[in-house]
Amino acid sequence: MIKISNISFSYGTRNILQDISFSAKDGEIVGILGTNGTGKSTLITCINRIRTPKSGEVFIDGNPVSVLGRNSIARLIAYVPQRNETAALSVFDSILLGRRPYMRWGARSKDIEACRDIIHKMGLDAFQLRNIDELSGGERQKVMFARAFVQKPRVMLLDEPTNNLDPHNQYSMMAEVRQMATESGMTVLAVLHDLNLAMAYCDKFFFMKDGRGLKYCNLDEIDPDLIRKVYDMNVEIAEIKGRRIILFDKES
Repeated sequence: MIKISNISFSYGTRNILQDISFSAKDGEIVGILGTNGTGKSTLITCINRIRTPKSGEVFIDGNPVSVLGRNSIARLIAYVPQRNETAALSVFDSILLGRRPYMRWGARSKDIEACRDIIHKMGLDAFQLRNIDELSGGERQKVMFARAFVQKPRVMLLDEPTNNLDPHNQYSMMAEVRQMATESGMTVLAVLHDLNLAMAYCDKFFFMKDGRGLKYCNLDEIDPDLIRKVYDMNVEIAEIKGRRIILFDKES
């Protein structure tokens, strides 16, 4: 379980986040939603201590993250950022970096085996010996997911994780995240812009506006008025084949 308690962050006198609080249970996927510039990515980097909050705390299984060292945080929290690395590493070696928090002097047989398993599971066998900077943006993003999965974290943070993927692979990757969360009990916090993708795979939704939490809710609590408040757009919500779909008014 992860609990975010009264997180605030600022650049000098400019407040970016103000008293952000919510919690998520094991195995849940929480969509973090809102317009550009509202602080979603900053929140993600405060959770994993890339940035130090001005105030507030993050707890994982009741333990404060602020007292942990970098290696301990890396065992608990995996992070897939917006931008991928282009270092001249092979795909296999790049994924193996996800096991680094568990290594002392070098990769063990269990680390190698974990990498092989995730590479096969994600269909990356044909790429594993290629340099990562030879791959397309979408292929690199799949490698970053594989690295995060092999880390076996308690919490996974995804910052616009499907931006470089085509629609088929967007839904395929989120289905993979859904399966991993269900099987391992890993909690996932995902910054997403595609509301219909979020509604298809997330269990809870944390809407942000102007650096504050506007609403934390279940799927059935999302309504046109909430979407209008967050995005300043008129929408309709329809149900098609048992799924709720947001239809945007192109005139709004």
